[in-house]
Amino acid sequence: MKIFQSVNIAGITFRNRIIRSATYEGMCDEKGFPTARYYASYETLAKADVGGIITGFAYVSKEGRAMQSAQAGIDAPDKIPFFRKLTDRIHRYGCPVILQIAHTGRQTIGHVTGLPVKGASSKRSVYFREKTVPYQTREIYGVINKFTDAVSYAREAGFDGVQIHAAHGYLVHQFLLPGNNNRKDEFGIDPETGIGSAFLEGIIRSVRKRCGSDYPVFVKVSGGIGDEKHFNIDRFTSLIRILNRIQVDAIEISYGTMDNPFNIFRGEMPVNLILAKNPFFKTHNPVRKLLNKAIIDLWFRKRTLPFSHGYNLQYAALAKTLTDIPVIVVGGFRNPVEIEQALSSGKADMVSLSRPFVAEPDIVLKMKNDWNYQSLCKNCNYCAVMCDSGEPTKCYKF
Repeated sequence: MKIFQSVNIAGITFRNRIIRSATYEGMCDEKGFPTARYYASYETLAKADVGGIITGFAYVSKEGRAMQSAQAGIDAPDKIPFFRKLTDRIHRYGCPVILQIAHTGRQTIGHVTGLPVKGASSKRSVYFREKTVPYQTREIYGVINKFTDAVSYAREAGFDGVQIHAAHGYLVHQFLLPGNNNRKDEFGIDPETGIGSAFLEGIIRSVRKRCGSDYPVFVKVSGGIGDEKHFNIDRFTSLIRILNRIQVDAIEISYGTMDNPFNIFRGEMPVNLILAKNPFFKTHNPVRKLLNKAIIDLWFRKRTLPFSHGYNLQYAALAKTLTDIPVIVVGGFRNPVEIEQALSSGKADMVSLSRPFVAEPDIVLKMKNDWNYQSLCKNCNYCAVMCDSGEPTKCYKF
């Protein structure tokens, strides 16, 4: 069986093929410094035999932080010793840890960052609705430097590698998508590939120059976004070929953008909880509440795909035909049998889990002891909705 075999990727030894996918923790202070709860959460995972950990997204600059006030940040060198404390604790258990780094672009709120919301273009997010200022060309090189600084800090802090978040509608993804990127400069859409990869390629080149070609750089991408007009299989194929050409160290495949977040994680849409906790939809006005419910039902629910087991596996399988770079797939894996099938069929090299680890940090140990074990996670999505409430991420059912 492959599921519990170790695997080496770019010099990192993962003790099995189940990796913890990046999941927002909500456990840092208002300046992005880790707290005791942040350390304890990851130590719990590390000692429960997870193959490896990818942390929740850490912002590379204050301008690029998310609307959640408890997000981690890797935007300054004074945070290095605080993250070194984390990596030291995780490494005690023989567990590798990758820091996911991100810039939210238009998917944030100006009054949270205290700065203008900026993106690849002036097009607003339909979910965040913020006025968006397009980056000037010269500013983009500054953002590339912020990503590069963040990787340098991560390396000094002892992380085994980094993962660049190029999925879910965040800034790198915004540049990739022709539905969002209408630029006419060198960071616009390449007519040959149909995507705007120059920003991502610039980050990779800069990181390699600063940190060396041997420091592992993973990339997370979305296989689709629910809009075939602006991102289809041909464009996904172009993206994988570009990542193959620039030789990133691993590719994790997810889905979607935050403009319809339930397409990312699938499952139930707890409308009443959204109306009570989501900052964009909660209100004490009964008329507004009815209107917001109608928006959720008529806009978001109508465009949401149903949950299915291994729902991103088709994109991983395609990627495996296009590159020899290790492919990680996330989305809808809930038992060891389906994980083993994905691995033994050659459709993926590793499988990553998010919500199952929220419900059960020790799920890998349970799977080792019971081949028929089924995750307790029922895809209720309370954990996902509550991420926007100011509460630390946790399971609300078990």
